[in-house]
Amino acid sequence: MSRDSDTDDESGAARADDSDESDAEQAVEERVPVLLVRGDREYLIPPGGEQGTDLGVLEVPEDVQPGDTIETHLGDAFQVRRLRGPDLFHQFERTGAPMVPRDIGLVIGETGIARGDRVLDTGTGTGVLAASMARAGASVVTYERDPEFAEVARENMALGGVSDAVDVRTGDLTEELETLEASSFDVLTLDTGDAASIVGHAPELLVEGGFLAVYSPFIESTREVVETAHEADLSNVRTRETIQREMQFDDRGSRPSTAPVGHTGYLTIARNV
Repeated sequence: MSRDSDTDDESGAARADDSDESDAEQAVEERVPVLLVRGDREYLIPPGGEQGTDLGVLEVPEDVQPGDTIETHLGDAFQVRRLRGPDLFHQFERTGAPMVPRDIGLVIGETGIARGDRVLDTGTGTGVLAASMARAGASVVTYERDPEFAEVARENMALGGVSDAVDVRTGDLTEELETLEASSFDVLTLDTGDAASIVGHAPELLVEGGFLAVYSPFIESTREVVETAHEADLSNVRTRETIQREMQFDDRGSRPSTAPVGHTGYLTIARNV
């Protein structure tokens, strides 16, 4: 065998090794990460991956399971947790202010989103709402105008383990309405400034008995949504301000916290009946 042939064989072997390493790295990245927790420290690491921390290096086995205990190379123990819905709010990469867990709970609770439902969503943003609805069992089509935001949302769907249930589309829903099949969605969720322009199409998009949920941070746009919902002959139209007060417990007694009331926005619910 010639020296050139030896060189070719060696180069081919090197390329194969590089390819194998690349495939292995990609396989690790595609696995749904688990949450490793110790006190106030939290690390999101995929099975087969590793993470350097101030307490040492964490190496996560490929067969890791929630409930396992993993020690760093210095002997500090971390508990393994499955990534749950509320964790998405803290762990997703943000492209803006995501909908907070209590508002997500109201959307899901008020519309009854469940396994088998088909949801049309717009104003994807970080994607916390879309991912949460998918984790409740729904199939979600969500529109995001900003291409960079949409790409981040797709990465977040992979992180949340719901890529197969959430179709993140780049575009403006108001320009795509004619491409959507009539009466094909069980729930329509809107989190955009121009929500009222879509509300009028809700009867065409929703199945009979389907729900509309619109979130808005401002009263003016909320009023426009409500008026449009009535004009579209949607029923059971109602709006609630979403607020919460934390409770304070100490030796003197118990009472609501003196901190400002937690206001986030206005949620309008209506039904196609």
